[in-house]
Amino acid sequence: MVTGRVIQFRRGRKNYTPRHFLIEVEGTDTREKAAKFVGKSVSWKSPGKEPKVINGKVSSAHGGNGVIRAIFERGLPGQAIGTEVVIN
Repeated sequence: MVTGRVIQFRRGRKNYTPRHFLIEVEGTDTREKAAKFVGKSVSWKSPGKEPKVINGKVSSAHGGNGVIRAIFERGLPGQAIGTEVVIN
C-alpha cells in the first residue's frame, strides 16, 4: 500500500479528461519505477461527514519523472487536486 498525491486532470491545451488524473507517487522519480504501478488499484476517499470512496486503476506512466496516470470509475471533484490517494 503506497500513498500518492493527485496533481491534475489529464488535459490538453483546450480539453481535459474528467476521469483521468495524474498522480505523483512518493519515492518514484523515473518512468521505470512508475511503470511498476500499472494495473494496480487506486482509491480516493472524500473528506467530510459521510466519506465517499471512488476507485480507479493505474493505466500507465506519464512522462519521465515518475508520475502515473489513473482512470477512475467516475470523475473526481476539483477539490481532489492536492489530496492523497491510496495505491494497492
